[in-house]
Amino acid sequence: MKTTGRTTTIILALILLSNLLNAQKISQRDFKDLKKKEDSLKIFSDKMINAPEAPERFRADSNFVRGLVRALKVSNSFFYPFDSLRTISRLYSPDSSFRIFTWQLKKDEYVYLQKGAIQMNTPSGDLKLFPLFDYSMYTRKPLDSVRTRDNWIGAIYYKMIMKENNGKKYYTLLGFDDFAVSSNKKWMEILTFNSRSEPVFGAPVISFKDDTAKKPVQTRFNIEYKKEANTLFNYDPELDMIVFDHLISETDEPEKKNTYIPDGSYEGFKWTNGQWVHVDKLFDYKLQDGQFPVDDKLRDDQGNIDEKKLEEASQKNIERTKKK
Repeated sequence: MKTTGRTTTIILALILLSNLLNAQKISQRDFKDLKKKEDSLKIFSDKMINAPEAPERFRADSNFVRGLVRALKVSNSFFYPFDSLRTISRLYSPDSSFRIFTWQLKKDEYVYLQKGAIQMNTPSGDLKLFPLFDYSMYTRKPLDSVRTRDNWIGAIYYKMIMKENNGKKYYTLLGFDDFAVSSNKKWMEILTFNSRSEPVFGAPVISFKDDTAKKPVQTRFNIEYKKEANTLFNYDPELDMIVFDHLISETDEPEKKNTYIPDGSYEGFKWTNGQWVHVDKLFDYKLQDGQFPVDDKLRDDQGNIDEKKLEEASQKNIERTKKK
C-alpha cells in the first residue's frame, strides 16, 4: 500500500503523541537529573566539533561518551529526547523499538572518526546499549559485507525507513560521511537484528536486477562526490522511494570521485518483494526543484547538525553539466 503525505503526517503525529505519553514514564526527579546531565553533554558535544586543538576534541569526546552512558542509565531514559545536543544525530525507529545516536570526531584535516550507539526500548526501562565501532578505514570492500557493531561502517544518520518481508524488519539508514579532504560520501545502510536481538549491519537486499548493466546484489550502497557539491539522497514518502542525484565527473575523469557532481537527473531505489531495487532513471517522474526533501548540508557554520534542513524541500543550485 502506498503511503500518502497525509497518511505519513498522521503516523508521525501518532508517534509523537505516543512518545509524549511514554515520556511520562520518567519520574520528575529523573527528568531533572537527565536535564542536568544533558547540559553537561551539550558542552562536550560542542567541543568535539569546535575545539581548535585535537587533544581537546578527543578529551571532549571521551567525556561525552562517559556522560552519555551515565545519562542513559537513568530509568526510562529512552524517552528523553536530548534535543539540545545539536551536533549529535538521534533517530528513533518507526516502531519505537530502539534509537540510534551517531556523531563524528575530527581527528585532523584529513580524518573524521564516526561514533555511535544503539539504545533499545526495554520494558523495564533499564539500559540496553550497543556501542558502535567504526571500522571503515580498515576495510577495502565495504559494499559486500555483513557486519556487527564491532566493525561498523560509520556514518551520521539522518533518515530511517522501516520495511518488512516475511515477518522480518529491515531498517534502512541514510547517512553522511566526511570521507576525505576533497570528497564526501552518503550511505544507504541496512540494519536488522539477529536471533539474539543484536544489531547486524548490511543485508543482501540492494538489487540492480533491472539495470541494463548487471551488477551483483550489495549489502549496502553509497555515493561519493565533490566536497562542495550539494547532493540529494533521501526518502520520498509520496513515491515510497529512496531518491538520489545521478552524478558525473565535471572534468570527465570518472576514476576521480572528488570530481563528481549532480547532472540534474535522478536515480532511486524502490522496495519490491523484500529488496531495494535500483531504478536507473527517474525521468518519468518529472522531478522539479523543491519536490523532494534534501540533505543539503549536515552542519551549519557552527558545526551543528541541522535536522530541520535535512527534511526541508530541495533547493538545488547545481547547474546542469554539459559534456564536451
